[in-house]
Amino acid sequence: MSTDAAPSAERPEANPRGEAARAGFLAGLETAKHAAAVAETAFRREAAERAEALAAARAHAHRRAELMAALCASIAGVADAEMAAATGQALLRTRLGWDTDSDARAEVLTRFAAVAVALFEAEAHDPQAELAAFEDWYQSSRQSPFWYLFDHYMPDTPLVDF
Repeated sequence: MSTDAAPSAERPEANPRGEAARAGFLAGLETAKHAAAVAETAFRREAAERAEALAAARAHAHRRAELMAALCASIAGVADAEMAAATGQALLRTRLGWDTDSDARAEVLTRFAAVAVALFEAEAHDPQAELAAFEDWYQSSRQSPFWYLFDHYMPDTPLVDF
């Protein structure tokens, strides 16, 4: 007889001894597959959040540097701290497009004047500390960074009485 027998059309009998082990093996792979998908999703979410935070920090750093450079240039020729404060307030009004007054704007401008004065008197004051104090005040009182105003400024809507 030849050993090259044609394959039998009959199905070999199942090996019941290994079924539990195989099922456990496959269940482990399924668990690992799910865990990998969860980990990837979490990583992508965290990476997106981190990228967004870094982009905001970069944008704020640029706005901070640009506004402070403009403020330094603006106060370079003023005679005293009072004029430096007024110049700083005018610059901020212009940059934010504030053509009208409100209590909230007046408070921001008053607090920002201290930054202009600290820059004017930079030999006696710490402008970085004054700017940080202003930013901290704004963050705590408005629950958003000051620099957010440069991205999302929305003019006040006048009240209309009918």
